Amino acid sequence: MGSTPNPVKHPIGVFDSGIGGLSILKALRAELPFEDFVYVADSSHAPYGERDDGFVVARSRAITQRLLTHEHGKIKALVIACNTATAAAIHLLREEHPELPIVGVEPALKPAVACSKNRRIGVMTTRGTLGSAKFRALVESLTNQAHFVCQPCDGLADAIERQDTTKIIALCAHYTGAMGQFGIKDGEIDTLVLGCTHYPFASEHLRKLVGPEVRLIDNGEPVARQTRRRLTSLAPPDTPGRCRLLATGDGAALQNAARHWLGLDGPVESLSI
Repeated sequence: MGSTPNPVKHPIGVFDSGIGGLSILKALRAELPFEDFVYVADSSHAPYGERDDGFVVARSRAITQRLLTHEHGKIKALVIACNTATAAAIHLLREEHPELPIVGVEPALKPAVACSKNRRIGVMTTRGTLGSAKFRALVESLTNQAHFVCQPCDGLADAIERQDTTKIIALCAHYTGAMGQFGIKDGEIDTLVLGCTHYPFASEHLRKLVGPEVRLIDNGEPVARQTRRRLTSLAPPDTPGRCRLLATGDGAALQNAARHWLGLDGPVESLSI
């Protein structure tokens, strides 16, 4: 009797405009260690946070379609590892691909409310996310539970993308300074939401600026848990999952960041879309 062939192991697709989504990928790999992932950095069009909605929707559609028809295997789920792309495109992608589990990200305001004692919460985000109807609705739904100090952080995602440490530190100092006083005393901001997937990579600098008692909140772990819940089947727990990295532009930043933050030493493949 012949042996039963192993079932095809379809990967989970993850995309962002650049390296920011690696913060989500790190949490996904911790939550789902046996799953395969394919990560797309749309680096030739980064960052999305300073693009208009129409452009972000077009890129999100193109990347999703490519991941569904990629020669190395159709994805079984999609994680939009970008707040801006989630706000602009997730509803359209879900309508166009009803068979595909799609998980998005949003600034972690609800977890911040749950842990804030002062009920004064800072939110660092991109201008694209800040101006979206989805974000405004989220803030309005929590208005009676906390006061949110929302700060658009123009240029910060791009500085992180280029790993320009000097500019990252300067921008973090400028934007946290503009938000007001941080701390645990009454009237101070005691919780800071990192509302762009790039921003966790600046958390070391932000921690020095806001102090050790302020909580920094990102959305990696909640997104990973939601992805597990949405999967219709899990990979068998036999071998650790693999991860392929693709970039639409220069892959050097992605390769360096993946090695530094995730311990991934594989090459970055070029992707034309």
